[in-house]
Amino acid sequence: METRTASPSTDSLRTLPGDDLRQIMWRFADRYDLQMLVQSSRQVARGPVARLVANGGRNAHDWTPEKAALLPAFDESGITAAFLDPEHGGFIQGPKNLALALIAFELSWVDAGAATCSLAGNLGLAPIHERGTPEQRARYLAGAMPVQPGKDRRQVRAAFALTEPLPFVGVETGMLAGRVRVADWPAGQEPVLQVEKRGRFITNMGFANVVTAAVDSDDPRIKGSCLVILEEGDPGTWDRGTPTKKLVHQLSSTTDPVFSLRVPADRIVGGYTVKDGVIIPSYSHSEVIEAVFRRTRVTVGLMTAAKLLSAIEPIMAYQRRRFRGGEGAPGTPRYELGLQQKQDTVQRLVEIWAAGEASASLGFAAARIFDEIDPLEKQRDAYLAEKKLTGRAAFKALAATHTDALEYLALCGQSDDRRDSARFAALRDQPLVRFVLLDALANVLCPACKLWNTGHGATMMREAVSLMGGYGVTEDCPGFLGQKWMDAQLEATYEGPEAVQRLQLSITMTNPLFLAQFRQWIAEMRRIASDRPGTGACSLATAMSLWLWTLEHVQKATDADGDKLYHKTRQGVTFPLADALCWLLAARQFILDVIELDTQGAANPALAEGLPGFVRFFTDLCHVQSARAAGETGRIAAEIVFGYNRHPAWTAEACHACYGDDELASLEAIIPGIQSSARACSDVTEPGDAHPRKAGPCAADVSLEPFLRLRAKLDGCLTGCRLAKDRAAEALTQTMIPEALDYPI
Repeated sequence: METRTASPSTDSLRTLPGDDLRQIMWRFADRYDLQMLVQSSRQVARGPVARLVANGGRNAHDWTPEKAALLPAFDESGITAAFLDPEHGGFIQGPKNLALALIAFELSWVDAGAATCSLAGNLGLAPIHERGTPEQRARYLAGAMPVQPGKDRRQVRAAFALTEPLPFVGVETGMLAGRVRVADWPAGQEPVLQVEKRGRFITNMGFANVVTAAVDSDDPRIKGSCLVILEEGDPGTWDRGTPTKKLVHQLSSTTDPVFSLRVPADRIVGGYTVKDGVIIPSYSHSEVIEAVFRRTRVTVGLMTAAKLLSAIEPIMAYQRRRFRGGEGAPGTPRYELGLQQKQDTVQRLVEIWAAGEASASLGFAAARIFDEIDPLEKQRDAYLAEKKLTGRAAFKALAATHTDALEYLALCGQSDDRRDSARFAALRDQPLVRFVLLDALANVLCPACKLWNTGHGATMMREAVSLMGGYGVTEDCPGFLGQKWMDAQLEATYEGPEAVQRLQLSITMTNPLFLAQFRQWIAEMRRIASDRPGTGACSLATAMSLWLWTLEHVQKATDADGDKLYHKTRQGVTFPLADALCWLLAARQFILDVIELDTQGAANPALAEGLPGFVRFFTDLCHVQSARAAGETGRIAAEIVFGYNRHPAWTAEACHACYGDDELASLEAIIPGIQSSARACSDVTEPGDAHPRKAGPCAADVSLEPFLRLRAKLDGCLTGCRLAKDRAAEALTQTMIPEALDYPI
């Protein structure tokens, strides 16, 4: 370890965070299987992956033998099998969202292209896993298990062909140019389908032998859209396409493939029924991808979070060693601290670190929620099947559960002595109540994680590169920061660009079940602010209240022309509010993770000595991030609340209401202090002027006074946030770091 000239105090940050700390914060300290998976994934990332990047593997667009060597490394480490259920050869029992998130995080710590290569195989199988028939799952999921010695079979390597070529440019998931029609339908036998699909930006196509392709009907004998499983070797054309000339994620294979294949109808994902001579797929393509993307978007968000946190150590090392070899002897501040002698460099690093922690907290929280939802979703499906409820009837049944869920939340907010304990227990034990509550959260956290982590994360990665000076944009930059910055740009468009996430949020964040829980979170932050004032929970609670007030206001208000403000087409209102919510969600989860560390960390002997320093430092980071979230929320809310009103003009009535400068002077003798107070809150004219020299009278609206009070309160709640940043920045100058990164540079 690199030593410092002064030893940090017992309540200061001593070293960079390790696994024991992360396991507590991200809630897998009790999961030995996940801990081992993290270690094996890290060995692959910082071994074969890092060596491949260091040796220039990113310089080629083609799928090379060197890149292909990563696949057996994934197989041998358990990364490939982690996606599979035990009945198909996997080793993790139950939901695997957190497990896959941890794999993505570890691989992306070094290179996101390698993470994409691994995850895209899971994505290709996910439609089968989520909606496939038992036969399809047995064939393709079991087939994806790495081949054991002595076995003679072809291992399934999957890809997901959803998006289409120009003009859709690989981002539109709702419009399909791919077509399917009936090629042959012998009497009493399985229909044979002709599938025509041209893919765009399809990952894993350099080696995939199974593809799940989204297609639309081109035949009156097939209803709607569906996903179809294609295999290499099916009759027809299997053209992998030319490699995409990407500037990013070069360790993954991406092409624009062309398929023209004949396949049996039992390859329709989820199966089909036949009614009046028409094939009716059990699931449309949109129903399948909804089930898939709401989970996989979280892992993409964590890929960018890993980049931010992986940048901390290389930047610290660069800052410390910047002047070594020049002036300054060992032991002098110039030699020991380098650029960290100046406040700007460490304070900017604090902001990067805080953003990385908040994005990781948000992403892993979303992954854990999906692990909770998965078994409840199965119980929901079983309940609806038992009651034979489908379509509108199923929707009404779940809507009735929403009423119970709202009642349950209301009871949660009551004290034990006032609560109807029998009713509370009955509602608490209903799986459907638990499901709809978690589902409302997941429908917000998933797009929020994808939007904020990748969008703001890409911005902060640019900041990280800038702190490396010119070194940041070189191929041999420590930690591959330049490549990670570029990779982050692609992650912001993966599985739907930012507009898609904002559109989903504009719908899901108005769900009464989510808003009821959000109100409880405000009260929760108030309680935390009382117990732990240094976290910034006070400013966050006020910012959350301001966001909620603004949302409720715009849902009823109109603009200067009388048009409704909150509408799905009014994206100048809905999208910024979605952005503000993301800031709040990330900061809140970071605070909760630090509290988890503080309360549970003492039980871990490995953390006992350094725990106070970690908690103190992370508390200051929470304060920094909460203040930033509050500032962004206040700015967005003020622009929306005031920005759609027309500014007052200088009418005769407005001019008449102005105070004259000489008038105030005469009144001062009668009412001492009126000059200063009137100038602060009224329009005052100078001698010879009809009105003050500005656009018009100051805007005033009595109905907006609650907003103004909240906004003023929010500004006051920022008290102390800059002191927290100063402390965190100072801690960085005293933290010990390794002499070298543990992977090639």
